[in-house]
Amino acid sequence: MRTSIDKVLEVFLITLMATMLISVIWQVFSRFIIQSPSTLTDEISSFSLIWVGLLGAAYATGKNLHLAIDLLPEKLIAKSPVFYDRIIAVCLFGFGFGVLIIGGLRLCWLTFLFEQKSAALQIPLGYIYTVVPLSGFLICYYSGLNFLHKKSN
Repeated sequence: MRTSIDKVLEVFLITLMATMLISVIWQVFSRFIIQSPSTLTDEISSFSLIWVGLLGAAYATGKNLHLAIDLLPEKLIAKSPVFYDRIIAVCLFGFGFGVLIIGGLRLCWLTFLFEQKSAALQIPLGYIYTVVPLSGFLICYYSGLNFLHKKSN
């Protein structure tokens, strides 16, 4: 299951990056060469960046490539790396659940409730913001797997 989700995320992230790249190139071309800037490409690239950032964070969590700040001395962590890896997994799970899932679902609900739409594309912003709880679910899933599959030395 994990490898299937990884593959789907990889393909989707590559597609989003390509979409963002093409929209930015078109924006630059239309603005400076044609002298008629496109109004849609700004939102397409912005929304793609949001999705790439949040889904990329979930993908990085699955690969254990998440950002870490070393506050504890390395010698202390070296004595019990599995313990500290599990603490990180619990913290990531808590963040994914509390902020991304609960907060993201509330964000989506409110944007649908108030019928907010994007300025150029006229897409309901609730659809754009669904990536927040989606990435939260993925981060929680990966954090749970990382917690359960850590082997003690």
